[in-house]
Amino acid sequence: MFALRRCRRGRLVLTGSAAVLLAVSTGLTAAASEQRADPLPRADPLPRADPLQRAGSLQREVDAIHASGAVGAMAEVTSPGAHGTARAGTAASGTGKPMPQDGRFRIGSATKTFTATVVLQLVGEGRMSLEDTVERWLPGVVRGNGNDGSQVTVRQLLQHTSGIPDVLPQIAALHSAAGYRAERFRTYTPEELVGLAMRDSRKFPPGRNWSYSNTNYVLAAMIIREVTGHSWAHELNDRIIRPLGLRGTSTPGPSPFIPGPHARSYASYDTGTGTGTGTGTGTGTGTDTGTGTGTGTGTGTGTGTGTGTGTGTGTGTGTGTGTGTGTGTGTGTDVTVLNPSMGVGSGSVISTTHDLNRFYAALLGGRLLAPAQLDDMTTTMDAPELGVRYGLGLGELPLPCGGSYFGHPGELLGYHTWSGVTRDGTRTAVVYVTSDGGPHTQRAMSTLVEKELCRTGS
Repeated sequence: MFALRRCRRGRLVLTGSAAVLLAVSTGLTAAASEQRADPLPRADPLPRADPLQRAGSLQREVDAIHASGAVGAMAEVTSPGAHGTARAGTAASGTGKPMPQDGRFRIGSATKTFTATVVLQLVGEGRMSLEDTVERWLPGVVRGNGNDGSQVTVRQLLQHTSGIPDVLPQIAALHSAAGYRAERFRTYTPEELVGLAMRDSRKFPPGRNWSYSNTNYVLAAMIIREVTGHSWAHELNDRIIRPLGLRGTSTPGPSPFIPGPHARSYASYDTGTGTGTGTGTGTGTGTDTGTGTGTGTGTGTGTGTGTGTGTGTGTGTGTGTGTGTGTGTGTGTDVTVLNPSMGVGSGSVISTTHDLNRFYAALLGGRLLAPAQLDDMTTTMDAPELGVRYGLGLGELPLPCGGSYFGHPGELLGYHTWSGVTRDGTRTAVVYVTSDGGPHTQRAMSTLVEKELCRTGS
């Protein structure tokens, strides 16, 4: 999810939806890590909604998401005394199978909020500091092409002001159907991911600008391991997943399969294949056969060129048909099976709408972090690259009814999620789709979250 920028196929980064919601500013602010914008005003009390009206409204919102082009869509919302779910579309393209009621899906960049929560818990326990350098915990890991871990703090990792380049452009499975087929089972280690990122130059001196980078959270996962002596996945399970009873949430490691009920996911890469028919003209003498060329339109949005043959008598002309291939947007590749190890710390968690709502309510409700650390997480700054505000693993966006909400949308190859929680943790909304979310789909998802957070229970 702000959501995911589609400049590169399959990125786990925030963008796209944010650009639909807010105008994206292009000027980056100097000394960004030290500058904080004034907090958005709190929302005014809202009128209570009739439960039947609310259920009908939620279903209409999910139907609108499906109508925008999503194969399947599912949403769940909670507020004091109220809970609602709605689904539309199918669990697999071309079938009548309904979306699973509490299906699992890859939450993509929403993983970052889990990772930031564990880091802030360790800070609250006095085991590390947000002002620690990366070099202190990972000596020699961030080095080369201007990258220097001794100049980057943990806070800058979590807030994306480190200047460290993003690794995901290096991951072939995320950028083409051929890359996906070749590398969907490939396992990446965190060290390998950071090494790939270090091939690129530092974007800016740490703390001077803002730029989203999944590498930041790979490094955060590695620091968790160094501080605790346990893996990132172990700490997420011990500190968040088990205590909150998130039964549908898992850290799959290198497993390419989604456990439990789930819908298939589909990705449309940059190029596709089309077939076309064309008419050809030919000239000949007597009963000679002439050859010609034809053009046609391919499937999807592909265009093709073909050759045709024609026969003519004397100097007549003839028509023929031809076939051709072209480039364009395909109908979608099933990308459900994927080794998500490229997203350790940044995008590999599997969850459900129910579990994500429970997690966000617990987080903003103060059940996972001490007040000082929750304040660190929710103290946001301008993120001009996205046109939103960003804290430590959480984004902040305005609500049309006043005030703001927190959340962290995400994407991983076909699964798109948009989530939100009010500042006090009493109202939550999560929606996901199972195919690439274009601007209309993303806008419909953000509209659902906004509308539902601007309601109250019965």
